[in-house]
This record gives sequence, structure tokens and C-alpha cells, in this order.
Amino acid sequence: MKLRRNRVLLGGVLLVILAGSVPLLAFQATHPITGRRIAGVMGVGGADWLERPERETEEQPDKALDALGLKPGMTVADIGAGTGYMSLRMAKRVGPSGKVYANDLQPEMLRLLRENAAEAKLTNVETVLGTESDPKLPKGQVDLVLLVDVYHEFSQPQQMLRKIREALKPDGRLVLLEYRKEDPKIPIRPEHKMSVAEVKAELEPEGFLLGPVIETLPRQHILILTKTPSR
Repeated sequence: MKLRRNRVLLGGVLLVILAGSVPLLAFQATHPITGRRIAGVMGVGGADWLERPERETEEQPDKALDALGLKPGMTVADIGAGTGYMSLRMAKRVGPSGKVYANDLQPEMLRLLRENAAEAKLTNVETVLGTESDPKLPKGQVDLVLLVDVYHEFSQPQQMLRKIREALKPDGRLVLLEYRKEDPKIPIRPEHKMSVAEVKAELEPEGFLLGPVIETLPRQHILILTKTPSR
């Protein structure tokens, strides 16, 4: 990876998320249905934290992807892709005949992601600069949309979900990985966690049906949703 390690910054970002005072992009709002406090977005200054070695044991990303059954030739999207930590893993699984749309709000994150994809010699990753209300994905073309510790940061969640729904194929899946709010022992600030009940309450009114909730990861729910057939 070409990311420059900055241990002072890295420690600060961890302190922010775990305890309180972070270099997150400031945002103060609550969800209109659940009243959940919407978390701030991590800025590019926290890029090193996304690539921290501890993430392998804390989140077990390959085990998470194993649960999703990605296959060669699939078209998938990673929203809030950051430096490409999950995008590159997905790209290897869908293979040269597949495609990954790697979306982020921050051009500098996408620049780092492109560098990492080039270093890994992956040519099936397309970066997409989205907005707070639209991930800018092609309509009706995506088999799976992945949000890893991202949905809780959406400042306009209802608008984003409607656009994600438009991007999915009729049988497409939306997958959220979210730190379990039900477990107070997980050392992440409450606004960076989601409960299963919150996900159901917030996403089902936007045309999604919560299906399997897989609890095989150390700290995160794997929440799988499909499009409600009647909409």
C-alpha cells in the first residue's frame, strides 16, 4: 500500500472513534424515524485507520465476504469505499469479468483507492464520486451493494436508500456491516453502531426487506436486505 503511516494521527483517529474527540467531518442530525444520532464522516486524515493491521482480527473482512457468496462476473458496489479496503477484496472475488463500483464522497480517498488498485494490478474497479444524497451508481445494474460501517454516517439516509434501490437489479442485495449497538462491550462510540431494530425500522420504509442477519463476526452484524417485491 502507498498510504503513509502516521502513528500520531492514527492514534488520534482511534481515540476519536473509541472515545470522543475525532477528526470526523462534523455533522449533527437525527434520523426522522428512529431519532438515531447520525455520525460524522471520517475525513481523509483517517485513511491510515482504514488500513490498520488490527482490522483483520477486529472485523475479519474475508469471513464477511465469504458469507455473501460473491461470484465471478458479478457487478457490485462498495459505498463509502474509502481507500478500497473492501473494494479490492471484492474485485478479486468477482474477477476480470466482474466489476466493482467504488464510491466515496471525498476525491482524495478515491485517489488513494486508485493507487491501491493499481498497485494490486486490479483493472475491474471503477471509482465513483458521489454526493450526500446520491451514490451515482448506474440504474438497475448492480447485484450487490455493500456498506461497511457506513450507513450510520449517511446525512441523507432516505434519499441515499432510494438511489441505492434504483441501482440494484430486481434480485439484488443491499448488505450492511455495522458494529453491534446491542453489545455495550464493543469499544466504539454509540453513534458508530447500529442495532438490528434500527436497521429494520429505517430501511424497510424505503422499499427494502430485512432478511438474514448473520452474527459470525467478532463485532459486526451482517445485515442482508432485498428489494420489497411490491415496489
